[in-house]
Amino acid sequence: MTSDSNAPISELIKPNILIVDDHPFIIEGYKNAITRYNPKEYEFVIAQAHDCKSAYELLQDEDTPQFDIAFLDISMPAYEEKDLFSGEDLAKLIIKKMPHCKIVLLTMYTELLKIKTIIRTINPNGLVIKNDLTFDELLFAFDKVMKCEKYYSQSVVKMLNQSPHNSIEIDEFDKQILFHFSKGTELSEMPHYIAISLNEIQRRRIALMELLKVKSGSNDDLVKEAKSKGLF
Repeated sequence: MTSDSNAPISELIKPNILIVDDHPFIIEGYKNAITRYNPKEYEFVIAQAHDCKSAYELLQDEDTPQFDIAFLDISMPAYEEKDLFSGEDLAKLIIKKMPHCKIVLLTMYTELLKIKTIIRTINPNGLVIKNDLTFDELLFAFDKVMKCEKYYSQSVVKMLNQSPHNSIEIDEFDKQILFHFSKGTELSEMPHYIAISLNEIQRRRIALMELLKVKSGSNDDLVKEAKSKGLF
C-alpha cells in the first residue's frame, strides 16, 4: 500500500481579525503576535484600519467578512459625521453589526472612572492597558479570548480590586458634550450635533461640573478635568 504524497493536510481554521489603531507600528506588532499563535491550526485573515472613518467604511463594505475578534485602540481620530468618536463607539457599532465578534479594547488610560465606564458600556472580552503590553502578554491575552475567556490586564485588575465602590460614570451624551466643548462648539449650537434638547445639554453641563468638581464654571476647565480622567 502506498501513501498519497499529495493528500491534503487538515484544513487550517481561518479566523477573521480586525485591528484598528492610528499607529502603523502598533498594528504591525499585533499582527506579528497574532500570526505566531498556533500556526499549525490557524491561518488568520487580518484586516486593518487607522481611524474611526476608515474602520466605519470597512465595516460598511458588503465584501467585508464577519470578524471573529476586533482589536480596537480607544483613542483615535473621530468620524464626526457618523458620531464615532473613539474605539468605544466603534465597538458598539461592531457589536450591533457582528454580535458574535469578540472585542478587545486597548488604552493608555489608567483612570478607574474610565475603566469602569468601558466595562459597563462595552463589556469587552479583553481590556488591556498599553503599558502592560508585551509580546508575551499580547499572546496570552489573545489565547484567553480565543478560548472565549475574558482577559483584563494587570493594571485593570489592580484598579478594580483597589476601588470596588467607585461608581462615577458618564454616558454617551455626556461624552459628546465634552467632545464638542473641546472643539469650541458653542452651547447653543450643540443640539445641531447631539440628539437632545438645549435644556438637557445645559442640565448635563452643570451635572458634569459638579461630578468633576470644576468650581470655576469654565468649559475649558471642564474639558481639561474630563481629559485628565480619560473620559473622552
